[in-house]
Amino acid sequence: MAACGLDFGTSNSALGIVTQQGPRLVRVDNDSELIPTAIFFDLDNWEHPRFGQAAIDAAIGREPGRFLRGLKSILGSELFERTTQIGPHRITFASVIERFIRHLKAKAEETLGHELDSVVHGRPVHFYDGDTQADARAQASLETIVRKSGFKNVRFVYEPIAAAYHYEASVENEELVLVADIGGGTSDFSLIRIGPQRRGLRDRKDDILANTGRRLGGSDLDAALSLAVVMPLLGLGSFQREKNLPIPKSIYFELAHWATLPFVYSWTNVDLVRRLHADACEPGKLQRLQRTLELQLGHRIAFAAEAAKIALSGGAIASVDLEFLEAGLSCSVQRTQFELAIAERTAALTNAAVQCIRTAGINARQIGAIFFTGGSSRVPVFQEAVARAAPHAVRRSASDLLSVALGLTKAAQRSFG
Repeated sequence: MAACGLDFGTSNSALGIVTQQGPRLVRVDNDSELIPTAIFFDLDNWEHPRFGQAAIDAAIGREPGRFLRGLKSILGSELFERTTQIGPHRITFASVIERFIRHLKAKAEETLGHELDSVVHGRPVHFYDGDTQADARAQASLETIVRKSGFKNVRFVYEPIAAAYHYEASVENEELVLVADIGGGTSDFSLIRIGPQRRGLRDRKDDILANTGRRLGGSDLDAALSLAVVMPLLGLGSFQREKNLPIPKSIYFELAHWATLPFVYSWTNVDLVRRLHADACEPGKLQRLQRTLELQLGHRIAFAAEAAKIALSGGAIASVDLEFLEAGLSCSVQRTQFELAIAERTAALTNAAVQCIRTAGINARQIGAIFFTGGSSRVPVFQEAVARAAPHAVRRSASDLLSVALGLTKAAQRSFG
């Protein structure tokens, strides 16, 4: 039996294998152990898509084809049942995800030299907020895809629990830790007892005191930033002349979110924007929106917003370069402006962390550390939001983009040997 741990993420993915020397991560994107969760279908060679950074490079380079990202966020949703157009073909989103997971599996098998048949797969505490049926559908859909990808034995572990297993390897004494896994699509919290004497235990259910989660992550921050500073340049908030009605917001929201970008370039939307352009109080802005749809530039706008968000994690101001849309076009955003745009999401993070502690029935002062993991845990205001739930705990982080995959691989070693 050959086993692995698989972290299929909204923004990035990673896979680790169990070897005789112990768990180790696989280089899945050239020399990198981390691969962007992205896929690009060439129109002339659609059966052999490109993955990861190669897919992103093709999209940014505006090669003819179909680019898809953020696929994890559609699991269990109505969008999951829809198909997407690849040249003359229509394929399901399930088959797109399957191709991506098969790619990771093949990369790992190249390293191992033989087939993988067992996997411990990560999952968020909740795929959806307050919707147990959608939650169950999402895991069932993911399990079906994983089995179709060639895995015979499939086990799921909450992603923050996996991160705790990774963090545990570095501690010298027993402690109670709040794990904050803030990723691209979800934010998950687990309260767990860890320590050197507990590492080898096969059954850890008594150590796990509580789990909570929210459908909130880095992609939501990208969207919030885009809606606050970019979409107004394309007409969001402007009006039609004849009826003095605002320009409909739905297209802007579709453009701002990775999950709905594949559907925004429809002929219906293009036709609507052309008619709105003719009646717009600010036609120049609607012309930018029309150009965005006709040339399918929404993904490049999303990448520009994401780059600005990342820059704001370390600086007070960032620029959003939109030169690809119109010569000389750009806008700047201050960290304070960004934090105001995500204030509701920040409060939701604090509430989710507090809920986890209350569910465990303990005093927050008993928590020794908060272990931050996930790419969006780097956002300073997010760290502050979580820390408010346990202000006396020490903040720690390590391998924030790979700790879940490392922990899942340790879990695979315990589960499958």
